[in-house]
Amino acid sequence: MPTNYRNVFATNDMIVHYRLRKDGVYEARFHRNGIDIEVSSKDLTKLKQKFIEKLNNKDFCPRRKRDPNEKTFAQYAAEWLNIKRVTTKPSTYNEYVRMLNRDVLPVFGKKGATEIDRSMLQNFLLTYVDKGTLRMAHKIFLLLRCIFDMIAEDYNIPTPMKKVVVPNYQSKSGTAFTYEEEKKLVGHCLANLQKDTSHALLVLLYAGLRRSELASLNIIDGAWLECETSKERMGKNVVKRKIPFTPMMKRMLPYIDFEKAKRVNLSSLHTAMKRLFPEHHSHELRHTFISRCKESGVLSEVVSIWAGHSLGGTITTTVYTHYSDEFQVKEAEKVDYLQWDFGNE
Repeated sequence: MPTNYRNVFATNDMIVHYRLRKDGVYEARFHRNGIDIEVSSKDLTKLKQKFIEKLNNKDFCPRRKRDPNEKTFAQYAAEWLNIKRVTTKPSTYNEYVRMLNRDVLPVFGKKGATEIDRSMLQNFLLTYVDKGTLRMAHKIFLLLRCIFDMIAEDYNIPTPMKKVVVPNYQSKSGTAFTYEEEKKLVGHCLANLQKDTSHALLVLLYAGLRRSELASLNIIDGAWLECETSKERMGKNVVKRKIPFTPMMKRMLPYIDFEKAKRVNLSSLHTAMKRLFPEHHSHELRHTFISRCKESGVLSEVVSIWAGHSLGGTITTTVYTHYSDEFQVKEAEKVDYLQWDFGNE
């Protein structure tokens, strides 16, 4: 039997499609001609019986007629994007645009803002869960919740997202490189100095920058690396931070071309890392830098300053403590943990 005709059954001149979910449950849905029926069962025969019972008992929710003056979901999405355009960073805004255009608007864009119900949204998100893309499901869930908050406020109705659920997604926090992995990475970079990615990887490893901060790096007095902290939100002042050169970085200075590191293509940087260390990602070089500093005995508050993290603790720490450049340079001298001659590796 052709694949296209396997997962259907007929009743009352209706062709009903069904599917078998990963959890072993059959699910059938019919949303046409003013009829909205959704049933599920672990037994296919019972699934068909439940569908017919709902149909015969008219136990379904007919769709209301759409108000011709009602805004579409796409119009609300555009309004929400206009707000995000001026309140988030361009990279974050572009990600919202990409998700809406690729995933959400093709499904809901032309529908009336209040025409979309909880069942539609839940089933839409479950398609991503079924594919195993939990991170994407969670990101789209958060985006939809924001837009439907606006819709619910305007129409004075409960948001249909209130009872929609997706499995919890916990992003990988990352780990520091081992010393052997660090040695392998450095050796690879020194053997491939013709590539911009090699210079960028060395900067990330020995200065703890985020990838997005590379473009703003600057060298001060030949002893400090300065960059703009990329975690700051739109509307706030640009925050610059300085990281003194540690002995580990000083050993790399004859080999690093900081201009090449600044102009590196971030996609190429990601690819270069994955080819060399499939189980790692470039952000873990930041984990490595922070971990090495602490292992070397650098004061935790100073490490936080270099990493661009907020200082925890009392007001004495967060407001009234200011570490001098001289003190930070002395702390940086502690980061001297591998003694091999990189140039001869």
